[in-house]
Amino acid sequence: MQAGVEAAAAVLRARVEDRLDGDAPHVAITMGSGLGGLGEEIEDPVRVAYEDLPGWPRPTVIGHAGHALIGTLGGRPVLGLSGRVHLYEGGPPERVVFYVRVAAALGIPVLFLSNAAGAIGEGWHPGELMLISDHLNLTGTSPLIGPVVGAESRFPDLTFAYDPELRAIMRETAAELDHKLHEGVYAAMHGPAFETPAEIRMLRTLGADAVGMSTVPEVIAARALGIRCVAVSCLTNYAAGVLDEPLNHEEVLETTKLAQADFQRLVAESIRRFP
Repeated sequence: MQAGVEAAAAVLRARVEDRLDGDAPHVAITMGSGLGGLGEEIEDPVRVAYEDLPGWPRPTVIGHAGHALIGTLGGRPVLGLSGRVHLYEGGPPERVVFYVRVAAALGIPVLFLSNAAGAIGEGWHPGELMLISDHLNLTGTSPLIGPVVGAESRFPDLTFAYDPELRAIMRETAAELDHKLHEGVYAAMHGPAFETPAEIRMLRTLGADAVGMSTVPEVIAARALGIRCVAVSCLTNYAAGVLDEPLNHEEVLETTKLAQADFQRLVAESIRRFP
């Protein structure tokens, strides 16, 4: 796996040198389900298909395009990642965090993550955004299981998994833009089935405000590598049992469109201000 990481990093490094005059991207941006429109905001991007990157896992879920974008956003050099793989797509957990290890190999100091999530918080509604303050890892696994890889910490501290300084910048930016931005705890489940109403009641008792099937493995790996993290959930549906209605992935993708404009502006302006 590590050999694939180095090989993929070498391909991207060459493209970075061409597009960014040798400057390493300052932020890697993960675009979650239906949120790939953010890639359209990256200026003069160089597009690299995942299939052209050695060892790079390819998404199989609708709403995840499967390419990297090298360019600038908010005036900062970035590596945009349109599409990710999930634990439920199969394979070992380290497959999910392959791109995080590539970002570390490229020397990228900040990881911005986004996802689609179900709203658990009282009075929270689909189409709104939530800044993640902390998480519950209920996937039943970790990307760090097994031998230590490269410079990763064996026992990373997750007290400040979601960087307080970067979160403060996003809160301030949202206020200036007059965008509603909740802040709360994200619960990560393995999937692919949506949660049951009983599971949602459990998550609410545990303190979760939103639930999804991604992000947490990547944050764990990033913190083990010393990468600063900040993450935003697009609330795409009410979690199971909040309403007496069934859930489906098509609804998730459709609702992301409601938040797309606010999301894109918030991210671009926040990245402009990131240290």
